[in-house]
Amino acid sequence: MTTLRSLLAALALAAGVAPPPIVLAQPAGVLRVSAIPDEAPTELQRKFKPLGDYLKQETGMDVQFVPVTDYAAVVEGLATNKLDLAWLGGFTYVQARLRTNGGVVPIVQRAEDAKFTSRFIVPMNSPAKTLADLKGKTFAFGAPSSTSGSLMPRYYLLQAGIDPERDFKSVAFSGAHDATVAFVAAGRAEAGVLNASVMDKLVESKNPNAEKVRVLAITPPYYDYNWTVRPGLDAALTKKLTDAFLKLDPSKPAMKEIMDLQRASKFIPTQNSNYDSIEAAARSAGLVK
Repeated sequence: MTTLRSLLAALALAAGVAPPPIVLAQPAGVLRVSAIPDEAPTELQRKFKPLGDYLKQETGMDVQFVPVTDYAAVVEGLATNKLDLAWLGGFTYVQARLRTNGGVVPIVQRAEDAKFTSRFIVPMNSPAKTLADLKGKTFAFGAPSSTSGSLMPRYYLLQAGIDPERDFKSVAFSGAHDATVAFVAAGRAEAGVLNASVMDKLVESKNPNAEKVRVLAITPPYYDYNWTVRPGLDAALTKKLTDAFLKLDPSKPAMKEIMDLQRASKFIPTQNSNYDSIEAAARSAGLVK
């Protein structure tokens, strides 16, 4: 194989053209799955375990969860054929779409992701009553590439006449939604923003940090998370994965744990055009060109 590749490269160079790209083969019988690291690694692993077992059952493949350290690694994993399926935020999907020239395919999203929101939080004893009251305060976003922890909140702040870099005393990035709550609860920031789903989960679990903050404002709704497959994934496997998600039903005891951990009432089909507004917001913020 190495000799053939070398010969092809030599012939291509002699002809004055670039050699063909080397595509990494998918390990036989292995489905490589990852997710943007928007929560603590241990929480991501806990959420994925029953879903991974279910996808193994539905596809007949060995399902491997591949943890990553940052959002960019998920995009590169899909683009370079190192990942087959990934849980992406809306903005990360847009980045993957641009990185692969439209090669990635979004297959499903939770019903909740069609009308997703972010929540601005402040300490429980904060005198702030509106977003305008945050001017001059320290503020924490989540990860820079987070749709619900950075991009869309920033977009709506600008719509409200608040420029984070100009109007906040300082801007920090906590790296994850639960970390943002910890930042605000500990006084490391006087306000912050995170996605509604994680905030609800922290409140329901009586997280001590969540008990020290309150919601100040909620953004208008937007499309967010989805499950996306890499460019060139086998069509039959893509259909199996799509059907597996669409079959999930929380009324069935065997599937309830999966849906509870995914915080989903059901999964629905999604499409590329759902994320055009996310791309528009990213372009207006200068985050993509």
